Amino acid sequence: MSTDGLIVVDKPGGMTSHDVVARIRRLARTRRVGHGGTLDPMATGVLVIGVGRATRLLTYVIGAGKSYTATVRLGQATVTDDAEGDVIASTPAGTVTDEAVRAAFAALTGEIDQVPSAVSAIKIDGQRAYKRVRDGESVELPARRVTVSRLDVLAVRRDQPDVVDVDVDVTCSSGTYIRALARDAGLALGVGGHLTALRRTAVGGFSLAEAATLDDLEARAPEVVNLPLAAAADRFFPRREADAAEAVTLSHGGPLEPVGIAGPYAVFDPAGGLLAIVSERDGRARAEIVLAPA
Repeated sequence: MSTDGLIVVDKPGGMTSHDVVARIRRLARTRRVGHGGTLDPMATGVLVIGVGRATRLLTYVIGAGKSYTATVRLGQATVTDDAEGDVIASTPAGTVTDEAVRAAFAALTGEIDQVPSAVSAIKIDGQRAYKRVRDGESVELPARRVTVSRLDVLAVRRDQPDVVDVDVDVTCSSGTYIRALARDAGLALGVGGHLTALRRTAVGGFSLAEAATLDDLEARAPEVVNLPLAAAADRFFPRREADAAEAVTLSHGGPLEPVGIAGPYAVFDPAGGLLAIVSERDGRARAEIVLAPA
């Protein structure tokens, strides 16, 4: 069986994130596998997978910032805000200038209130929004505050009449929908827009440079983990060393004295093993999750 840890996968198109988890369960020979942030079937790129005790780190991975490259088609709106949905409106975009395109995307940077795509995994009264839409319901989701820290227009292409394809590079907070950026740029320009390609290039500090394809993982199964638990935590969190007495206290869920590290942070025992993820509050350093072996 694989050791506890994270796998940075380069997800192929046409698979759901759950499909990838199912494949990793088979390769790693364990049911205890999860993912750190959904990618739509159309999308490719970085999907962080947790195996064993490392599944408990995924809540932090899900909340990390993310980067993408994407292509937005202006001149067509779809029901899903991406290429998987039916076109619901077409408006010739050939007269939209490059300057107007760049200004529309520039307006979507910084802290913005974004209405998620109706075809999203957000739950409404216990049911996913996308299921309600596919069942014929009209769904309106409330806006939420997200941060688009970088949105670079890489190219404006006019390869087909009446549509404009815009290649962008985006870095944003967790919870940002790139499909919604495509939709909103199209709305601002009055021609509609949707996403035709999406590739996630980074999640937190994990990037495509270290991502393995499913074929790579198949070839080395069941040793599929490329970041063992302690190494994964060391990459993702600030580090604190505990002495032997502190290690005993923390492994049993007890608090430590604070040291002034902005949390959450990872605490390691004298042998380099990961003990817990800790945050400091009310004058104590308390474990958010204990990861020391039972």
